[in-house]
Amino acid sequence: METPRSKESHAKRCGGMPLAIAIVVAILGVLGMLIVDHGPWNKPKVHTPAVANYSTTGEAARAAGANVTPTEPKPRLEPDAPGPKPVHPASPAGPP
Repeated sequence: METPRSKESHAKRCGGMPLAIAIVVAILGVLGMLIVDHGPWNKPKVHTPAVANYSTTGEAARAAGANVTPTEPKPRLEPDAPGPKPVHPASPAGPP
């Protein structure tokens, strides 16, 4: 037969300690990610156009020696698809 003392010690052993540890680890992980991603050392360095070397990507590519060619424009109308055209009925289906 169990004594009230054994139930009490069991309740103390199986308390919410694993849950508390998991919550602490999760909170520390989220705080760590926020500090790493948004810390004071991770600020973007924005240059004004007067300080920047090139104002467009094309200018920077040409300065590096790349051959920049524009893409061909899409035609305004698509060409007809190859194959037979769909057949239209001679008279539309309607009430007789």
